[in-house]
Amino acid sequence: MTSSTPDGGIVVVGGGTAGARLAAKLPVTLLGEEPHTPYNRVLLADVLAGRYGPEALTLPRPADPDGVRTGVRVTAIDRAAREVRCADGRRVRYRTLVLATGSNPVLPPLRGLPDPVPGAPALPAGVHPFRTLDDCLALSARARPGARAVVIGGGLLGVSAAAALAARGVDTVLAQQGERLMERHLDAEASALLRGRLAGQGVEVHTECRVRGLRCGPAGAVRAVELADGYVLDADLVVLACGVRPRTGLAAAAGLTVRRGVVVDDRLRTSDPHIHAVGDCAEHAGRSYGLAGAALEQADVLAAVLSGGRSPSYRGTRALTRLSLAPLEVAAFGEVAAGPGDDTVRLADATRGAYRKVVVRGDRLVGGVLLGDDLDAVGALARAWEGDETLPGAPLLHLLTHDGGR
Repeated sequence: MTSSTPDGGIVVVGGGTAGARLAAKLPVTLLGEEPHTPYNRVLLADVLAGRYGPEALTLPRPADPDGVRTGVRVTAIDRAAREVRCADGRRVRYRTLVLATGSNPVLPPLRGLPDPVPGAPALPAGVHPFRTLDDCLALSARARPGARAVVIGGGLLGVSAAAALAARGVDTVLAQQGERLMERHLDAEASALLRGRLAGQGVEVHTECRVRGLRCGPAGAVRAVELADGYVLDADLVVLACGVRPRTGLAAAAGLTVRRGVVVDDRLRTSDPHIHAVGDCAEHAGRSYGLAGAALEQADVLAAVLSGGRSPSYRGTRALTRLSLAPLEVAAFGEVAAGPGDDTVRLADATRGAYRKVVVRGDRLVGGVLLGDDLDAVGALARAWEGDETLPGAPLLHLLTHDGGR
C-alpha cells in the first residue's frame, strides 16, 4: 500500500517537540510512533506530580490537522524511491523528508534488566524510564502514598521525577552515581542547596552511589534495588533516568552519515540533500543538544528553509536549562565555572535556600546559575547571554537584581 503526500511533499518522522513545531508552521505529513497526538514532554513531571492532567500537554494545532498520523512506526527509508516504509505495510512518498525521531532513554547495565537491544524482553513490572507520556501514566498509576520508589540518575530528568513522586506522597530515594546532583548544569554550591531543598520535600538523596542491580519477586515485579556496597533499598517503583541517546537507527540503516546523532549542516541537511534532521536525533557542528529549546530553534530554522523564503542558517543554540520543583525554581546557562580572568558575582542566602551566580568575561555574560523561589532576573540575564549583548556599565552586582540590571 502506497500513499502520497501532495506533490510528494514534506514528510516528518517523529511527533515530538521538533516534529510538532514543524507541523504547526508548514503543511506536512507527520508520522508519529506514539498513539498520542503531539505533546509537550517538558511538562511530564508536572503531570506525574498531579499538578496538571495529561490534556495540558497538548501542543498547538498543526497547520494541516489531517496530516498528523499517530501510531505509525516507520521501519525504513528508501532513498532511491523517496519513500518511507511503515510497520503496517504502508509506504509514504516524500519530496523532502525530515527526521525528528528524538532520543531513547539510556538503560544502564544492571543485573535484572534485559540487554538494551531490539527484541529484548520487556522491563520488569514497576521499572520505567521517564521519557514518554505512557511512561508518565504508568508511573502515575503506581504512585500512591506510602509506595517506595528509587530513582536512578541525578540529572535534570531524575531530579524532576524524584520531586514529582515525592509530591504524590511516594517514599522516594534518588541514587546518583556522581558527586553531586545535576553536575552538568550546576556548580557545587547550587547542587548542595538543591539537595537540601529536595530533602525538605521528602526525597532521600544518595550521591556517589552506584546501583548494582534489581531484585524481582516471583511474579517478575521489582521489589528492591541493590547497591554496589551491598545495601538494599526496598522498591515498588524504579525510575531509570540515566540520560538519553539520539535515535539514529533509521538514518544509519539508510546510509546517512551518523556519529552520535544524524549529522546535519547549517541548513539542517543530512548527507542526503532531500533529507533533513532536527531535534534530539540531530548532530550539528559536533553537538547533540537533547533540549527542547534547541529542538524548537532548529524546527524554526528548517521551516524557513523549506518555505523557500529567506536563506537562514542554523548556528547552534545557546540553551537555557530550567527546572521547576514548585516552589523551587532552578535555571542554568552557559559556563558556570569561571576561567582565568573571569569575574564572578554571587549572592547566597542559606536560610532561604536561594543562590545566584553569574560569570562575566570582559563585558559579556558567559554563564549563570540561579536557584530559589523567585527567579525574576532569569529573563533579562538569559536574553543578555543568548544575544551575546554588551553588559550595562552598572556595578556587576546589579546583574542579580530582579530586573537583571536593566
